[in-house]
Amino acid sequence: MENTKRCAHSVTFILFLFFTAISASTGKNHQHFVLVHGSCLGAWSWYKLVPLLKSAGNMVTVIDLAASGINLVQARDVRSFSDYTQPLTDFMEDIPSHKRVILVGHSSGGAVISQAMEHFPEKVSVGVFLTAGMAGPSLNYSVIAQKTMSRVANVLDNKFTYGNGPNNPPTTFIFGPKFLSQVVFQYSPPEDAALATALVRPRPLVSAGGLVLSKAKYGSVNRVFIIAEEDKIVTEDVVNLMIEKNPPNKIYKVRSSDHMVMLSQPTQLFAHLLSIARDFS
Repeated sequence: MENTKRCAHSVTFILFLFFTAISASTGKNHQHFVLVHGSCLGAWSWYKLVPLLKSAGNMVTVIDLAASGINLVQARDVRSFSDYTQPLTDFMEDIPSHKRVILVGHSSGGAVISQAMEHFPEKVSVGVFLTAGMAGPSLNYSVIAQKTMSRVANVLDNKFTYGNGPNNPPTTFIFGPKFLSQVVFQYSPPEDAALATALVRPRPLVSAGGLVLSKAKYGSVNRVFIIAEEDKIVTEDVVNLMIEKNPPNKIYKVRSSDHMVMLSQPTQLFAHLLSIARDFS
């Protein structure tokens, strides 16, 4: 296993040098990447990827969704999916009409970037679903959420809270340290799992099931799906369902990667994102 990891890291480091050299020499295809985290995480989860993208001359914005990362909103004050996604909505509204960005959504961040693609299609050159929920006009996000949540609910030390009382549905969810290290970060360096344990925040359980995605708006934006080979959260059956119901323009696979692709295989992911920027600029 260790030899395989060392080999994978060597290959991806060579790819990093290769793509950085090409980008620097041509001075072209510099893009603005907007990175959106998944449940319980925050902008901090992209800390390895941001310098790689910037080293190739790209602009990078990392978003903390409501009640996530260092966002000051508390989970109890997030009443709707729109409340949760407001930081990205605010950012997209401020983008000049003649500018376009590459949206990258990780995990449940797929629903967040989908909403932005529906509301601001003219400002998005491509939506990248990084082992993420990829709903569409013929696939409601609630179907995806049910399949993925069934793998994390009441598993190991994950916890729900019941802000409206024990007889009502839960209001927040948070990953436990054991679940993070054994299921989410199993291929990532242990210090990244330790970092996550210190920084995760309860995710407000506001549903994206009411998100309506149209062919005319959401469907007009290019989409790319990135598969994590060893993902235990968004597993092969869910990936196949999303691709069948909502075929993307292109599919990439990251080898020897857990759910946290940006931490377990950042240079592989970096190389794929540069390729996507070149193809969909």
